[in-house]
Parts: sequence; C-alpha cells; structure tokens
Amino acid sequence: MEKNEYNPLNRIPVQALSLRLARTPIRMQHASTWRIDKINPVHDLVFCLGGTARYRIGEDNFRLGEGEAMLIRARERFRGVHGGGGDYTGVAQHFSLNLFGRSDLIDQMTLRRSVRLRDWQVLKPLVAHYRAMAATTSPTLVQHHQFMVLLLAFLEQAFVNWREEGELLATQDQLSLQIMLIASRLAADPLAEDGLETALDSVPYNRDYFRRAFRDRIGMTPQKYLELKRMEYAVHRLGLGQSVKETAAELGYSDPYFFSRMFKQYIGASPSSYRLKRTARSRYQFVE
Repeated sequence: MEKNEYNPLNRIPVQALSLRLARTPIRMQHASTWRIDKINPVHDLVFCLGGTARYRIGEDNFRLGEGEAMLIRARERFRGVHGGGGDYTGVAQHFSLNLFGRSDLIDQMTLRRSVRLRDWQVLKPLVAHYRAMAATTSPTLVQHHQFMVLLLAFLEQAFVNWREEGELLATQDQLSLQIMLIASRLAADPLAEDGLETALDSVPYNRDYFRRAFRDRIGMTPQKYLELKRMEYAVHRLGLGQSVKETAAELGYSDPYFFSRMFKQYIGASPSSYRLKRTARSRYQFVE
C-alpha cells in the first residue's frame, strides 16, 4: 500500500468514516499528587494545555507538555504521573473511528505515539473551548465536529504508514482499507490516464470480488465512482468560467453532448445551465 505523505484521511469518501465519542470530553486539571494506571476499552486522544506529565505505555517513556498530543490505543495499559511544576491541564477524549462501519481505522495505521502540534497557536483556542464543553451530559453534534478537526490535526503529524501485514490481506479490515485507499486515489486524480486500471491492478484481490466489495461499501462500482469524481472536477472547472466544450475536452470527451448527458446524470443539471447559474450568482454577489 502506498504511503500518503500528507493527511492520511484526505479525500476519503465522507460516508466511509464513522466517528463515535464514547463519552463526553474529560477535563484534566491534575495537581502534583496525580497518577494513573489503567486500560481503556477504546482509543484515547490527549491534548496538553499546560504543565507536564510523564507517561509509560508499553516500553515507551515520554513527557507530554503544552501543545503536544498523545494517542493511547484501545486496550493498552498506560501509567502517568505529574511531571512537576504547576497543574497538568488539558483534555482527553475516548473515541472510535470506524471504516465503513466494519473495522477500526486507527488499528490499520502505524502512528507516532505523541506529536508537538505545529499549528498549536490556531488549535489551542479550539482545544480550550472543547475542554470547557466537557460538562455536557452526553456528546453533542458540535463536539463530534470539533473533535474530528483535532483528530485530523493529530493524525496528519502522527501518521507513519498503513499497516502492511501480509497475513491480514484476507480480513475484512484489510479489504475495507484497500477500498478506502483506492477511492482516495481515484478522487485525488480523476483525470489520470488509465487511472482506474492502474488502481485495480494494485489490489491483492480478484477484480470481480473487489468490485462487489467496493460497491457494497461505497454505494457504486469503482467505474461509477471515478465518473462521479470526474463530473465533480467538471463542476469546479465550469465554476471557474471554463466553457462546456473546453471542459469536455479536458476530461477527454470528444463529444460535448455525451459529456453533457453524463454531467446531468451525476450532478442533476446540464453543464450549460449549471454554468449560467454560477455566472449569474457571481454577478449578483459582485453587485452586492
């Protein structure tokens, strides 16, 4: 499997992921006598807002300070003590992140144990606000969205690679991961020459079996999914003022009428009418 050098969740189909917060945020405010020794049944992501703590997880020993985040995987025993100085403050969140509702996506990743968040000045107010919301009795929709932002920021820096254990290739977890990666690859470059064939050649499964599994999870075949992403790309080009004929040619359609039928099938409007509406809207906003 190829390594994504940027955010590992970029371009993953929205419907592929389901985030569950196992409880409300845990507001941390620990004095010098604080210590912990436990095992959680779900993953735990910890953000430090102030002070320090020393942790031991497995064979790893490290210190967590302001602007740093740490992942404790489900069923991992961890020990922590106050790191000295003032109160150790921050917020922790128990969560699970499932892929197609079937497998734990975090378990499919090799991740750094902890990271110093490079965008801390931007993220710090969000972490502080998230901590302040911890008094709610159950996770809210707003908390789900806010935590996803924080989780993505952590994963972007902590991600090393996707697990590549050959003995797992036949499992449903690994199949779901392969489907997610292929969908991401097609969405990233929908105009690539022979992109679909190249992508399907890279999967260690029978093609017919993989196509059925892809349709089961994504809701359409790889071919239909690629066509959808190509039409979404066309939406972008038309929105920039490109003509229907130019857009059709860029996508490789020699017949603009055939392109128009495809566009309407996936987007629900003809490219010409879509372009006119966008142009009129832009003029209206300019006048405003």
